[in-house]
Amino acid sequence: MRSPFSAATDIGIMQLSDIITPSRVVSSLEGASKKRVLELTAEFIADESQMDSEDVYQGLIDRERLGSTGIGYGVAIPHCRLSCLNDDETRGYLIQLNQGIDFDAIDGQPVELLFVLLVPESTNQVHLNLLAQLADCFSNDQFRHDLQMATDASELYAIACQAFKTAAA
Repeated sequence: MRSPFSAATDIGIMQLSDIITPSRVVSSLEGASKKRVLELTAEFIADESQMDSEDVYQGLIDRERLGSTGIGYGVAIPHCRLSCLNDDETRGYLIQLNQGIDFDAIDGQPVELLFVLLVPESTNQVHLNLLAQLADCFSNDQFRHDLQMATDASELYAIACQAFKTAAA
């Protein structure tokens, strides 16, 4: 029997596997604080995308001021809307930290994994759907463990793609 949600997939809802590429994955990022990790992440994103690192950083920090994006279990999903992105330019970045950092997560645990979601200013439902998909994937203990144990960016990418494709099925 088909899920009531599968029809939505048929009409082109964006999937996590659509927004991540090998060049958007970082292994063992160093950073001793939430602020520093977000700065380094914004610099990485700027290098990869030609976006302005200050715009990315400011968007992420502004969102964090509304409440931590640390969802628990060592995971944070920093996200923001950016005016510099076109309507079809939603981007995802998977980042593994070299050590757990305080991210003001809801369970108080240090964060070791980030999935940064950048969406165009005009999007609403796409943003929410992707956040729900991410929360669902990261609620899986084995997925988180596999990401934490990965030793390089290509391994992280392979693990994420497999999980994201499974989640979309």
